[in-house]
Amino acid sequence: MQTVLITGCSSGFGLETARYFLERDWNVIATMRTPREDVLPASNHLRVIALDVTDAQSIRRAVDEAGPVDVLVNNAGIGFLNALEGTPMDTAREVFETNTLGTIAMTQAVLPQMRERKSGVIVNVTSTVTVRPLHLLSVYTASKSAVNAFTESLALELEPFNVRARIVLPGRAPDTRFGDNARTRMLNGFPKPYEGLVQDVFARWEKDPTITHSRDVAEAVYRAATDPACPMSLPAGADAHIWWNAAHAKA
Repeated sequence: MQTVLITGCSSGFGLETARYFLERDWNVIATMRTPREDVLPASNHLRVIALDVTDAQSIRRAVDEAGPVDVLVNNAGIGFLNALEGTPMDTAREVFETNTLGTIAMTQAVLPQMRERKSGVIVNVTSTVTVRPLHLLSVYTASKSAVNAFTESLALELEPFNVRARIVLPGRAPDTRFGDNARTRMLNGFPKPYEGLVQDVFARWEKDPTITHSRDVAEAVYRAATDPACPMSLPAGADAHIWWNAAHAKA
C-alpha cells in the first residue's frame, strides 16, 4: 500500500485530496498547521500531523514522523488579492514564504528518500492564473508562477532517479476558503484609487458560472501521482481547462 503526504489539509483542495486518496485505499498523511482529525473520515490508513511549511524545524519533525512516502503533494498555500500599490512588502514576503519557499523546502526534505529508492512523485498545486493573468493577483500569480518554473526544472534533474515532478493548476474555486482569506488580506491595505476596478472585477467573477470544484483538483492530483504518462501540467476544473486551452491556442 502506497503512502501520500499532503500539505494544507485543513480545508479546500488539500482536504478533498486527502479524502480522495483515502477512498482509494492509500495511506494518507494529512498535514495542517493546527491538526484536526474531525475534518476527515476515521480510518486506519490516516495520520494527521502538525506542519508549518514556513518553519524548518516543523518540516523536519513532520517528515521524520511521516517516514517513507511515495508521493508528496505540495498544496499548502495562502491567497492574496490586492492592487500592488496596496501590498506591503511584508505581505508579499509572507505569500512567497508559504506558496513558493514552503513548496521548495518540503520538496527538498523528502527528496533524499525518493532518490535513494529511485521511486517517488512530487505534485505541486499552483493555479491557472499563471497562464491567464487576472487583475489584483500580481503577487499571488508571481508566487505560483515561480513554482511552475521550479517544478519543470526539478523534473529534469530527477529523471535519472525515476522520480517524477508534476503540476496541477486549479481554476477559481468558490468552495474553498481562498477567496475569503484573500479578501481579508486585501482589506488590510486597500488603495482607494482602485475601488472602481475592484468592484468591476468582483462583479465579473460573480457572473461567471464556470468554476472549479475541489473534487476536480483531487482527481487531477491523483492522476498526476499515479499516471506516469500524464503531462507535466494538468489543469483542474471546467474554467481551468478553458483558460489552459485558450492560452495554448495562442502560443
